[in-house]
Amino acid sequence: MDRIENLILRSLSHSEGFSRKVIPFIKPEYFHDNAERVLFEEIAQYIVKYNSNVTVQALSIEVEQRTDLSDSDVKTIRTILEDFDAVTGTDEWMIDSTEKWCKKQAIYNALMESVSIANGDSQTKAEDAIPSILSEALGVSFDSNVGHDYIENAEDRWEYYHQKEDKIPFDIDLLNAITKGGLPNKTLNIALAGTGVGKSLFMCHVAASSLMQGKNVLYITAEMAEEKIAERIDSNLLNVNIKDLSELPKQMFEKKIDAVSKKTQGSLVIKEYPTASAHSGHFKSLLNELKLKKNFTPDIIFIDYLNICASSRIRAGANANSYTLVKSIAEEIRGLAVEFNVPIVSATQTTRSGYGNSDVGITDTSESFGLPATADLMIALISTEELEGLNQIMVKQLKNRYNDPTLHKRFVVGIDRAKMRLYDCEQAAQDDILDSGDDSEEKSSLKDKLAKLSF
Repeated sequence: MDRIENLILRSLSHSEGFSRKVIPFIKPEYFHDNAERVLFEEIAQYIVKYNSNVTVQALSIEVEQRTDLSDSDVKTIRTILEDFDAVTGTDEWMIDSTEKWCKKQAIYNALMESVSIANGDSQTKAEDAIPSILSEALGVSFDSNVGHDYIENAEDRWEYYHQKEDKIPFDIDLLNAITKGGLPNKTLNIALAGTGVGKSLFMCHVAASSLMQGKNVLYITAEMAEEKIAERIDSNLLNVNIKDLSELPKQMFEKKIDAVSKKTQGSLVIKEYPTASAHSGHFKSLLNELKLKKNFTPDIIFIDYLNICASSRIRAGANANSYTLVKSIAEEIRGLAVEFNVPIVSATQTTRSGYGNSDVGITDTSESFGLPATADLMIALISTEELEGLNQIMVKQLKNRYNDPTLHKRFVVGIDRAKMRLYDCEQAAQDDILDSGDDSEEKSSLKDKLAKLSF
């Protein structure tokens, strides 16, 4: 009875359609028999180099010329080549069978590598790498999509333009305006601010707003305790000054919580991790555990905050510079958003020069410029004595993949620090802010100036 490995090798040699579809996905390490691995390497190399099927005679010559094979391997290969005729059956059946075999081999190899890492035999990978190794193996598939054909796929593109994207809206009008209606799935959204300006307040407010929209919210904190985050959200949702929460009678507190629960179908889970100890691998495990134990799947995730997370790819104490480390963390968290199909909201600190700056820029991002390069939306939260006196905070767009970042580039929102809330300001508050509204007049003026300079 033919082994599947033998059928794959014979099909690669005789069927051009089969070989072109499967060669990009088969790895030499899937063949555990050395002779079969050598044959695959020679077949794949020949097809790539000469763009045609390999003959048995050519294979025999290539194998005989190799100096890294034992006499036993050469003898085994000769035996295989003696009966190297075409496979009876369709290419479609062989492609499906090969895909199943590749998945099985990938999982087996991943399990063996994971055991090796767990036993301390790996010099390059730590135990934190095991979840990603297994995830990659489980994701093996023959993806037939080789790109978007501009002409042939025009109809698909039209459908994409007119489909309504699933977003989680803000309860602040101008934040909705700059994001075209809210935060889409598979995105990383960052708030940049100095210490004490309101990063956590911003995230707690958006988390509370999302909950009241009936969304499931997961709030991960690596800075403050779970109870402190819950306290801020209580102040926001219960409409109670944060310093008065401890004096609220139990009966009144329970009555207010009951009123909140009747207004939403969503749930809020807050999970605390020690600073600089948790990474995307821990967050994946948490998401899977929540789904298994509580039947909880979040619609939006908050991570407070990104810079004090760990990286699953860079070992602790590996002497990596801050640019590489933070960029790696940002990429892993954005990958988490893509994998679980949710928007993720996080925050980062300004540099020392950006602290107290009334016009924070993207270059004021602390530790790594790789973070804004990875983020889909990045806004700066700016506070000055004048704004504090008006109970306002300025929002400045630094990066925006959802909309034109010059539209409402700067605007103010109201802030009630006592109740951990943000709210819309009247339009009059926006009128004196540079770049606060539509910049069409500015563009028109620039166009007139350029016209005068043209010859």
